[in-house]
Amino acid sequence: MDINQRIAGRVRAARDAAGLSLAALAERSGVSRSNISLIERGESSATATVLDKLSAALGITVAALFEAPPGDAPSPLARAADQPVWTDPGSGYVRRNLSPAAWSPIQLVEVSFPPGARVAYETSARAVDVDQQVWIVEGAMEVTVGAIRWQLAAGDCLAMRLDQPIAFHNPGPTPARYLVALTTQAHKPPK
Repeated sequence: MDINQRIAGRVRAARDAAGLSLAALAERSGVSRSNISLIERGESSATATVLDKLSAALGITVAALFEAPPGDAPSPLARAADQPVWTDPGSGYVRRNLSPAAWSPIQLVEVSFPPGARVAYETSARAVDVDQQVWIVEGAMEVTVGAIRWQLAAGDCLAMRLDQPIAFHNPGPTPARYLVALTTQAHKPPK
């Protein structure tokens, strides 16, 4: 299945599950209704920033937009050849969803980030708590979480909650490769 078709189906299914109209999702996400419609029809390759806005408004992670459609019995094994790969049309970064289709509280993503590229995720409010760790395998990355900028080299690992703006930048002359681990939990009511 084409990756844009997979994203289209996942956005549409998540919107339906949330009981949102196109107009309601547009208002909640800040993404235009026409852009969402193009994405849901698989006629537009959304940028990472747009996918982040949509996923935040839908209460899911960006990684969930790349998952296979629900099947009869999801496999606990994700073969390398079957892992969805997507290239951000804005920055050129390449993400591979490593996690199998079987439910798990953890999602793993491998990213290859081109030299000089930048991506900024500006969403902060989410319906769920999403915690993320980024482990640099090769190269270097500059990650800004809120107002704090972190310089990361191979072997470094940064933990963060996705509740404030986050920006990724590869300041080096070679691609950076890193692993992202995500966990999602519903907000807990105050005691």
